[in-house]
This record gives sequence, C-alpha cells and structure tokens, in this order.
Amino acid sequence: MANFTTHIAIGTVVSGALATLTLAADVVAPQNLVAVTLAGALGSVLPDIDLKDSRPSRAMFAGLAIFASFAVLFNAATKFSIAELWLLWLGTLLLVRYGLHTIFHRMSVHRGIWHSILAAVFCSVATAIVFRHLLDKPDGVSWLAAAFMFVGYITHLTLDEIYSVDVMDTRIKSSFGTALKLFDKRHIYASIGMAAATALVIVLSPQTTTFVQGLSSHDMWSGLHQRLLPTDKWFGLVETPHFASRRQEADNAMTTGSIPGHSTAGAAAPNAPAPSEAGSKTTSPAMLPTPSPMPVPTAMPSREPNGSAGP
Repeated sequence: MANFTTHIAIGTVVSGALATLTLAADVVAPQNLVAVTLAGALGSVLPDIDLKDSRPSRAMFAGLAIFASFAVLFNAATKFSIAELWLLWLGTLLLVRYGLHTIFHRMSVHRGIWHSILAAVFCSVATAIVFRHLLDKPDGVSWLAAAFMFVGYITHLTLDEIYSVDVMDTRIKSSFGTALKLFDKRHIYASIGMAAATALVIVLSPQTTTFVQGLSSHDMWSGLHQRLLPTDKWFGLVETPHFASRRQEADNAMTTGSIPGHSTAGAAAPNAPAPSEAGSKTTSPAMLPTPSPMPVPTAMPSREPNGSAGP
C-alpha cells in the first residue's frame, strides 16, 4: 500500500485542483474555501485511521482531538464560565485522543470496513453535519466540504489499489481488492454497523437543495469552460499553440468580404425594415380607423320681398 507521505501529497494535489475550480466558479467565499480544502486533505489519509500504532493513526486521532475540542469550545463559548470552558476543552481533547483511540482499535482491523466506499459516504455526510452544526457554515458550504472529503477518501482507496499491483515484478499482491470495495464481506457485522451509522447521519444531514442547484447550474459550468484556457498568451508571456488556447467569441455578423467592414446584414437597404420589424411596426388596413362622413349642408330657402314677383 502507499505510505502516509504519498497519501497526503496526492490528496493535497487533488484537493488543490478542486479548490482552484471552486475559486474560479466563485461559489464560495475564500475564507470558507480554506476549511473545505482541508477537509479534502483530511479525507486522503482518513482510511488509515484503523492502523493501531502507526503514525497516521496517532496523527489522525490527535488531529481529531484538537478539532473536536476547539469545535466544542467555540460552540459553548457564551454558555459557560472560563473555568468550565477549560474543563470542557481539556476533557474533550483527552476523551478523543486516548479514550476513543483505544475503543476504536479494539473494534477495527486494517483494510476492513474503513477501506470501503460505504465508509467514504459515512465520513462525507458526517463532515457536512460538522460544518453545518458545529462550524455554523451554510448548507451549500457544508455539502461542498462533504464532496471534498469524499474525493479525498476515494483517492486514498484508489492509491492503495494501485500500489497493490507490482508493475516491475508483473504480479498482483494479495492485498489487491481489499481497499476499493463497497463494504467489508469478511466482517459483515462491521458492515451492518457502518450502514446503520450512514443511515443515521443521512437523516441528520443538512438540506442539499443549495448544493444541488449550484452544482447543476449551467452558468457556472459555462463560466468554467470560458476560463479553462487563456485566450492569447500563458501568463501574458508565452505564445501558446492553437490547441492549447481558447478562441475568442466570434461576432454575430458574418463578413462577406465584398465591402470592407460591412456584413451581410449591412448590405441590405438601410431604410428597408426587417420582416419582423415590419410586422411589428406597420398596421394593416383593417386596423386603420374609418373616417366619419362629413355632414352635407342643407340649402336655406330664399326670402323675397313682399309683392315682388321677379323681373
């Protein structure tokens, strides 16, 4: 299997790549992105938590103890006195570092249930709960941290499987297939317990609406596509080949080449309206108002002087 240094190095690279995409998409504040990226790096070494006396196990439980103790401290900062906060912080630190460490390794085996996709789902959803309820992060940020945790976790399992293949000696080691698995068939009760724990955290997990809507946003993916490659030069210095640069958006008008600077749209008569415009701006004869008839003046009777009969 891969060692601790390899896991943390590859996990950091993968988390950094995801963080770059997230930053370019502008979907999370930079201060939240730091914590989200750390969740991905933690996920890349978390499966080796079942190694009892190894450096990853000691570092893992020490890190979990520090994280849990300060999370409890910050959450209870306004509820207790200073002396109570000291006791609460120290008690949480010792309980997780030594108590949980001892209980955990009496119940687990290496390459058991913690090296499985089921455990990756459990840790990811648990991360969303921690970010939402202990760190008071929004739902979208909480599930983004869960996604980073899942990717880091799967990266660890994939590396273990890759290292199970001896390329130089062209053979497959006996550990092949024990890391990247759905659940642990050898310890079925551990798998049942992990499935129950996963169902419980799913029930307690925050809403996924914001995260799903953001992930399925067409505008976000279109923006990432536009920013994927530079338009002209890399870092403004190096001229890039055609296949490694992004084309600029073409103009809507199509140039014919017959008249410089004119397009096919400009070749038409300038005063002739387009069919759509003509239909929207002209009025049919049936719609014109009918002029009312002018009144015909009546002839006034002539009044002649009395006794006059004409010439």
